[in-house]
Amino acid sequence: MMKTMLKRVWQAIPSGIVCLCVIFALFGYIGSIMGVPNMLNTIMKTAHDLLLNTVFYLMGICVITGAIGRLFVEFGVVSLLEKLLRPLMRPLFNLPGVASLGAVMTFLSDNPAIISLSQDKRFSSYFKKYQFISLTNFGTAFGMGLLVMVFMVGQGFYIEPLIGLFGAFVGCIVSTRLMQRKILKAYPQYAEEQVCDPHEVEEEEQKEEQKSLFLRTLNSLLDGGRTGVDIGIAIIPGVLIISTLVMMLTFGAGANGYDGSPYQGVELLPWLANKIDFLFAWLFGFNDPHQVAFPITALGAVGASLGLIPGFMSAGWVDGNAIAVFTAIGMCWSGYLSTHTAMLDSLGYRELTSKAIVSHTIGGIAAGMVAHWTYVLVMLI
Repeated sequence: MMKTMLKRVWQAIPSGIVCLCVIFALFGYIGSIMGVPNMLNTIMKTAHDLLLNTVFYLMGICVITGAIGRLFVEFGVVSLLEKLLRPLMRPLFNLPGVASLGAVMTFLSDNPAIISLSQDKRFSSYFKKYQFISLTNFGTAFGMGLLVMVFMVGQGFYIEPLIGLFGAFVGCIVSTRLMQRKILKAYPQYAEEQVCDPHEVEEEEQKEEQKSLFLRTLNSLLDGGRTGVDIGIAIIPGVLIISTLVMMLTFGAGANGYDGSPYQGVELLPWLANKIDFLFAWLFGFNDPHQVAFPITALGAVGASLGLIPGFMSAGWVDGNAIAVFTAIGMCWSGYLSTHTAMLDSLGYRELTSKAIVSHTIGGIAAGMVAHWTYVLVMLI
């Protein structure tokens, strides 16, 4: 009875009032510690510095990796990888061999790449419905993988990103299979239903103009680079908004106290993480409470979470284990909270969004755990 009354009271409160209360509570808390002028200056200066020194760096990586990815597609490298990876798909992911092409595409670009691929009937005809829907989780676990790997290598780490890649691979298995189980539990008929009838799939003949090797190479590089620019622009809101907020909740005052400089904050997240530091230490091997900011940010945008790394390194909060775990979680989660809804909506299964999110949350935690313990084993050898 009490639960019903509380629910009715909650529903009677306008959402606008709730929104204002949350905003005033959050920024009122930060402003009360930093001072309102200092808080506003720090927000603007942090966002500006992130734009110049982090976003444009990430955009540069996006352009290069996008060009390489398109070149791989044009000259058959992706097809070759698909054939090499095909024998692993059924036993590990319970997916047809062609799904490996989706992993390669999302690894080279971003999560939604697998959705554009799934619109091709020649591709989707290989799948049962429950397998087809689970592509959302499968593709997300490899999203922006090349970008994450290149970024970590650019920071001076080599074996750690490879360990993180292995962790993300295991996390993908957990997420994909768990999602399939949830789908079959809700819709048992999807176990036998095909996405489309293979016999009705028309063979589409693609007639392209004969182009020279030079022109094919040039077009691939420029078109892929343009895609990289689009991705680079797309990560700007996530980096500026999410990273700025997370940094203000992660970092503390400067050497001279609060003076409105960039990268100052109230250290709320480390304080909260300290309360359950034993959990993060056991799961991920985190030895500093500030490190928890990375997985929290990766929930919304992996580009934004990568933006935290330089600051963490300069503050001495990062070690090899953290990089391995960051790579695994960053690649496996890769901003799934901001993409899963749109991806499932485009597939026509919006009602399964909550199941996909829960499955992928568990998969990301598994990825981080595997990366941590693998790193421990490697360091013992």
